[in-house]
Amino acid sequence: MAEPYVRPDVRQFLDWLNDLPGPKTYEAGPVEAREMIRKSRWIADAPTGELAVIRDLACPGPAGEIALRLFDARDQREPGPLFLFLHGGGFVFGDLDTHEPFCADMARQLDLPVLAVDYRLAPEHPWPAGVEDSIAAARWAAASPAALERGVTGLVIAGDSAGGNFTIVTSLALRDEPAAVPVLAQWPIYPAADPDKGYPSKQDFGEGYMLTRPSMDWFEQCYCADSGDWRYAPLVKSQAGMPPTLVVTASLDPIRDQGRAYAAACIQAGVPTVFREAAGQIHGFINLRKAIPSSASDVMGCVAALKLMLAEARR
Repeated sequence: MAEPYVRPDVRQFLDWLNDLPGPKTYEAGPVEAREMIRKSRWIADAPTGELAVIRDLACPGPAGEIALRLFDARDQREPGPLFLFLHGGGFVFGDLDTHEPFCADMARQLDLPVLAVDYRLAPEHPWPAGVEDSIAAARWAAASPAALERGVTGLVIAGDSAGGNFTIVTSLALRDEPAAVPVLAQWPIYPAADPDKGYPSKQDFGEGYMLTRPSMDWFEQCYCADSGDWRYAPLVKSQAGMPPTLVVTASLDPIRDQGRAYAAACIQAGVPTVFREAAGQIHGFINLRKAIPSSASDVMGCVAALKLMLAEARR
């Protein structure tokens, strides 16, 4: 493989990251890894900023209450779409705090209420616990529950990495058994869309670009998924009839090719699809807007595309 293009601010961040002492997340174990990721937010990500509403909620789930967090730039609003966010973290870490800056910014930039889902994590809760929580939360939100204090006319489902996998699986579940309102669009962000299949990008970028092959192997061991089940490998199902889809990948990401394959599957199935790839960028960039300043433009390019998709969906 020829030497890949790496943006200057990405190169600077990777040089710093690869020189850090101490154990990697997969060496530390799930409890310590989660704390490492929480702390990294304050170093690498943009601040949450001001918002009219940041409020913790809960909804019923298949194994008890699911913690949620509502973000809104307005105290009150007329009925409209709701942005449901499913965080990444390899199915093992990530929570309402790690992705709070991104959720708050989406509430501002899209002028939509954003509901983040704190699904159960592996290895304590292996597959399919987390995705079952995500589907349950989507159905709950679609019913305009009183706790939201907002009427919901449609869902926009989004998530990054493992949350991108959950985004696709949740959209499939709601396609096959529709919720109270439609899914207007989905936005899988560098998704683990076909995790059981090997692709060249895993070999090409599996070392030195933040997300590594050993960490991905550890995630899979913790998650214990059934590789033949669509709730883990959504590409085993046809994508026909899925909502308008925005897929974004990063060119230096070991799971880049999974996102490319998913976008291609949507296009082949006739799904209105926008595909974007952040050149010279790495996995996880939506949480790296302080450490990698150019990440902000990648996010805003996606926001602009999503706004156009939603405007067309409302016609």
